[in-house]
Amino acid sequence: MKIGIIGAGNIGSSLARYFCNLQHTVLIANSRGPETLSKVAEETGATPAAILEVVKGVDLLRDLPAESPIIDTGNYYPLRDGLIDGIGAVMAESEWTSSVLGRPVIKAFNNIMSDSLIRGGRPKGSKDRIALPVSGDDTKAKRFVIALLDNMGFDGLDAGPLSQSWRFEPGTPAYCPDPTLKELPSLLARADRKKAAGNRDQAAKIMAKLPPDFPAQELVRASRFLVGLDVLKPRSWFAMVLLGFAMLRPAQS
Repeated sequence: MKIGIIGAGNIGSSLARYFCNLQHTVLIANSRGPETLSKVAEETGATPAAILEVVKGVDLLRDLPAESPIIDTGNYYPLRDGLIDGIGAVMAESEWTSSVLGRPVIKAFNNIMSDSLIRGGRPKGSKDRIALPVSGDDTKAKRFVIALLDNMGFDGLDAGPLSQSWRFEPGTPAYCPDPTLKELPSLLARADRKKAAGNRDQAAKIMAKLPPDFPAQELVRASRFLVGLDVLKPRSWFAMVLLGFAMLRPAQS
């Protein structure tokens, strides 16, 4: 396939690397122009392009309207992004994105850390294969994304219409614990919309205190522990201790 990616951050770059490794043709763009993406191109194999070029003739697109299915991989953090009217009790994040673009979108890849995305793929049927929820109102497009996930080494779960995508936004149990297909449905069902925003903002404050080299997989282990998974594993307790020490640090300027 020919795949277009808008945004060259952790998730965008990780997806570019994955799709290139799977022998897809990948175009990647950001708001600063293709001349700023030489390092990303070298690391991933993707071809830098202007935003208007990325959307032309692609089979799959991340983050901008085109004739192809659009995957919204983003997450809304008010402490970082400022307040956006409509997101929250009125609309899920991706419903707002869809309304701005004027096009249907599929919500996926937003509840996994880039480290897990790069290293977490497993053969089909593996006991510890990570499952990712996929929400949207276009059933055909959801099947397309779930098949793509399988090709990448992940299980995909149809998590309902786009209006239900809040169930795996930041601050919910399904956000970043790398669940299996067996574990994911109960995490989605336990999501509490009234508590999610407070949990999200508290997590953002904790993340601000972490050193840049804090191990990503320790965060995953801590996330699993906090949602009731792996509570009997000593490694999970160790992750919580590391996180506790990090929380005692003063916030980074």
